[in-house]
Amino acid sequence: MKIHKEGRRILFFTLLALLAANLLLFRYNAENSGFNKVFAGISVIVFLTLLQFFRSPARRLFTHEDLVIAPADGKVVVIEDVEEPEYFNDKRKQISIFMSPINVHITRNPISGIVRYFKYHPGNYLVAWHPKSSTKNERTTVVVESEAGPLVLFRQIAGAMARRIVWYVNEGDEVSQGEEFGFIKFGSRVDIFVPVDTEVKVQIGEKVKGGQTIIAQLKTTAPSLF
Repeated sequence: MKIHKEGRRILFFTLLALLAANLLLFRYNAENSGFNKVFAGISVIVFLTLLQFFRSPARRLFTHEDLVIAPADGKVVVIEDVEEPEYFNDKRKQISIFMSPINVHITRNPISGIVRYFKYHPGNYLVAWHPKSSTKNERTTVVVESEAGPLVLFRQIAGAMARRIVWYVNEGDEVSQGEEFGFIKFGSRVDIFVPVDTEVKVQIGEKVKGGQTIIAQLKTTAPSLF
């Protein structure tokens, strides 16, 4: 299993800390072997949970210029028309994907194109499904002019557990569909905003995979696969 670069340092120091704690317990608390065994078991569970969180599975990426691909693993929790106040200042269709602690937390470019806007917003850490998390929580906003023409906005949003968002894109960059654009450590949600006439290909509650699941089809004059 491949480990993502964002987790290697955390895993290394966590392993050292857990090993040190267990060695100290078994040396200075030998008379309480029952507790020591329980602590050792919990240590293994904690480390395996972190290992799963930072895994980076190989993916066969699906790409097409007029298709919007899921930017993250998780469950679709929002599909609705909303006012987008940061960049478009008009109505857009929002699709939101909630990432649980057991999901892969790599975030991927949903389309190919040029980054026309990028901004990092410090903020709060409301639970990811809170209605105001999209505008109140720590987040990044990326707007890409797609190869098909329309602009697509997507956000990494921190949650109650997430305390660090990592991104790998800047304004002016050319990005490719399915490539990593960031990582959310211990959380939580990605929002995608597309034109209101976009055809959505997923439903509320559907589980999606980053870089593989088609979530929407943009309106374009180019021939479609679907």
